[in-house]
Amino acid sequence: MKLWYDKPAGAWNEALPLGNGKLGAMVYGSVNVEQVQLNEDSVWYGGPRDRNNPDTLTHLPQIRDMIFNGQIKEAEKLAAFALTGVPEGQRHYETLGNLFLFFDEEGEAENYHRALDLETATVTSSFTKNGVTYHREAFTSFPAGVFVLHLTADQSGCLSFHTQLARGNSIWNRDPFSKYTFKYQVGFNAYVDENRALSQDSVYMKGRCGGEDAVSFASAMKIKVTGGTVQTIGNSIIVEGADEATIYLAAATTYRESDPLGYAVKVIEHAALQAYDELKREHIADYQALFQRVQFKLGTCGNSEDGRNDRNDLDLNQLPTDARLERVRAGERDDGLIPLYFQYGRYLMIAGSRPGSLPLTLQGIWNQDMLPVWDSKYTININTQMNYWPSEACNLADCHLPLFDLIETMREPGRVTANKMYGCNGFMAHHNTDIWGDTATQDVCLSSSIWVMGAAWLCLHLWEHYEYSRDLEFLARAYETMKEAAIFLSEYLIEDHEGRLVICPTISPENEYVLPNGNVGVLCSGASMDAQIATALFESCIEAAEELSIQDAFVSKLKQQLQKIPQPQIGRYGQIQEWADDYEEVDQGHRHISHLFALHPGKQITMKKTPQLAQAARVTLERRLQHGGGHTGWSRAWIANMWVRLQDGQLAYENIVALLGHSTLPNLFCDHPPFQIDGNFGGTAAITEMLMQSHGGEIHLLPAIPSHWTEGSASGLRARGGVELSFSWKDSRLEQVSIKASKTSTIWIRCGQDAAQLQVVSGETYELNHYLELIK
Repeated sequence: MKLWYDKPAGAWNEALPLGNGKLGAMVYGSVNVEQVQLNEDSVWYGGPRDRNNPDTLTHLPQIRDMIFNGQIKEAEKLAAFALTGVPEGQRHYETLGNLFLFFDEEGEAENYHRALDLETATVTSSFTKNGVTYHREAFTSFPAGVFVLHLTADQSGCLSFHTQLARGNSIWNRDPFSKYTFKYQVGFNAYVDENRALSQDSVYMKGRCGGEDAVSFASAMKIKVTGGTVQTIGNSIIVEGADEATIYLAAATTYRESDPLGYAVKVIEHAALQAYDELKREHIADYQALFQRVQFKLGTCGNSEDGRNDRNDLDLNQLPTDARLERVRAGERDDGLIPLYFQYGRYLMIAGSRPGSLPLTLQGIWNQDMLPVWDSKYTININTQMNYWPSEACNLADCHLPLFDLIETMREPGRVTANKMYGCNGFMAHHNTDIWGDTATQDVCLSSSIWVMGAAWLCLHLWEHYEYSRDLEFLARAYETMKEAAIFLSEYLIEDHEGRLVICPTISPENEYVLPNGNVGVLCSGASMDAQIATALFESCIEAAEELSIQDAFVSKLKQQLQKIPQPQIGRYGQIQEWADDYEEVDQGHRHISHLFALHPGKQITMKKTPQLAQAARVTLERRLQHGGGHTGWSRAWIANMWVRLQDGQLAYENIVALLGHSTLPNLFCDHPPFQIDGNFGGTAAITEMLMQSHGGEIHLLPAIPSHWTEGSASGLRARGGVELSFSWKDSRLEQVSIKASKTSTIWIRCGQDAAQLQVVSGETYELNHYLELIK
């Protein structure tokens, strides 16, 4: 469970990530000028604003009439003015900056090794220079709220370096204190207001992300040494002749703390009171309480987790991670990367999303730019949702909580948007939001912006959390949020010329269609994805009301409206239609496959209950892939999940391999391109459901594994209904199953042709044989 390399990171995409939910670090492991790029999850530009377009409500009926009458271009022209935000863009995430360490020792490094240990959430680097072996170890502690970097040498008095905290735009330049070249910041602190010494062993950096009412941030750093000396000169800490040194760094913003600098200083001073080994033990214990819940191993299956290669007996574990990725790109099999990639996704979730933190952005918490691509915020027409697909089944429900906090943050802005722009009650969001829960339209990009389903989709995560936990207290709180999102949709739905209840105007993210007269359109009425999301939300609200013994007029209204919402339709090519009408797609290989929401992450299309629709979904995927689909990392991950739901283990496997071979960076981050973390979580979710699915009213073991995965085991996976499973298989046959129940219930379990019904009692564990029979 290690990513390892035989050279330092030459670029950000090769650095190794650490995080505790709020504080993120990308460690380069450089020999002469170490770089640690830093993030704090609430360092965002500016502050909250009301961007709701005051003219939307006035022009909405006219735009709808134009769409219903086929005047698409006229509708799009008016929508570009009347349906966009004012101003058009939301706020963006920013980097906290960089920590640099400039070392005095010259000479060439030998025996270099750099690694991220997924078992302990630590990054290490080691090398020998001039006969001295140096070792560095870094971690980001959730209990202590601090980033720690520990430096040692195997000979006394050999550690001499100075530090610099910096924030700005990166360029290549030369260290004025040595002959070595490194990557540093323009102006060295172009985006910082203060950078000074606090004491003889501590410095700080602080600034404001925009105008007077914007977020202000601060970071503070302290160094403790054994042997040698430590002092500050200017804004640098200088260490000379030390035996070992420990760096403590913390950060905060006014988003949470009225005095960010005071908070950061308190954190580092408290951490420095603990012995290093104690601080590390505390960090590992906290992390492993989450990480060790789930294990997944593959046995001998070609190139497998045991590291052996059947064809030439090459031990793949002896190859650096980047070299193994290159082999996959060249068409070689390396199935041992799959458990590593699976657990890396779980690692990233623990590192990037903890209770009390903000949820994962497009880049998790790891962003090196002042103005990142797509603002590194929350894109909620799939990407943010994909980030949390593996959370429940992978036994990280705690890490799901920050997303629920964001949904609550969005409720009040979402009510304002629903009322001001659309004249509706309830709350809604378009296809993006930010740290303040901005729900107004984002950008002037008609193929993505004019979409009102963001809050509805997010609220399905609340229902999914309940399905796994069966926690009625949680559901009682979540139902009010789900209901409010459903109220908006219930009022926004409109009858089209055929009497169907549709969303209008809308789009199918982010595709275009061709009208019978040859004109190309973006805006439409009745995109298939919208109907599928509305159906899923209404059905979840109805079921939640039943669980809570709620019977009211609103539930009755939802039941009535469900009868008129279009269901998935099969089009002229045998495919699932992308729109309510069977239009041709402009881009047949489009990265979004939104009209298969009902297959995944939805549950409307299943192999068992809707075989004809499942076959049409297969045709849809085949057509997309034949025309170049899956060319972005997150899209390839989504496609893998869809093949898993279609129980095609071979195609699911091939798409996971394609994700590794063509859309994975050297540090295993997913490549859109550029870096976008959703593909990592989508890939982990797909691997999980290759092993176990529970969305169809039953627990299905080994539903989609390739034929050459003849042996393996998984433990700690969670299924809907409040149960945790461990199981193994050998010679392509299930060996045994262990089921731990957190709720008393009746469950159905299946593997291949064997199926069983089981009464489980909360707190009890049940052992089953390969026939799914209880072992007495």
